[in-house]
Amino acid sequence: MKKYVSHLLVALLAGALLTACGKQEAPVAATPAKPAEISKIVVGLDDNFPPMGFRDAKNELVGFDIDLAREAAKRLGVTVEFKPIDWNAKEAELGGKRVDVLWSGLTITEKRKAQIAFTTPYLENRQIVVVTAASPIKTKADLADKVLGVQEGSSAVEAVEKDQAGKTVKSLKKFGDNVTALMDLSTGRLDALVVDEVVGRYYTAKKPGEYVVLDEHFGTEEYGVGVRKEDVELLGKLQQAMDDMKKDGVATRISTEWFGKDIVK
Repeated sequence: MKKYVSHLLVALLAGALLTACGKQEAPVAATPAKPAEISKIVVGLDDNFPPMGFRDAKNELVGFDIDLAREAAKRLGVTVEFKPIDWNAKEAELGGKRVDVLWSGLTITEKRKAQIAFTTPYLENRQIVVVTAASPIKTKADLADKVLGVQEGSSAVEAVEKDQAGKTVKSLKKFGDNVTALMDLSTGRLDALVVDEVVGRYYTAKKPGEYVVLDEHFGTEEYGVGVRKEDVELLGKLQQAMDDMKKDGVATRISTEWFGKDIVK
């Protein structure tokens, strides 16, 4: 009898174990990750690019793009930090998450669109040719066998290289910033400078009679605000802020303060 009871207990225990092993717990549904709230944006810029962004007599960052970015951040309810960067390494700065936004007269190009997500254009710009008042250069054809200056990493480089006139120059000299390039132009180390119109006009207006802007240029382009491709939420919020600024007249006011008229698209 004891042997029979012992076998019965073993059988019952084995059955219970098989039942427990065969029973599977229902998977717990994963809670979707909630996007982190945006509380601060770091704006990467060229701080020697007036009137878009530069340092005033008090060494404070000022400029058209600076004012636009501050207003956008205010509307987003976030703080903004302006971080001067090597403009030639702007894609690496953005991709490496050392900055969140590129906002400094950033030209929208197909090449850049492969790495950067852009807002819609907010400004139209041209790549103008600046020479000294005494220069014999009157047209792009006159640039043949001349030393032409551009800012390294700027869209002026691509504009010149793809233009037929750019293929005839003696050399293309690249500078870290346009201020140094203009100094070389004034001292004769450059024959001409290709530069963003908003920048070139700003500088030449400060020294009337010293420079001449040619009628011909190296093409028209558009400025946009750039973010990482994965930052869809930030891009959407920036776009909405820009759209609202255009609608309520704030963008027009900022433009008029810097350019004397509304040039915002």
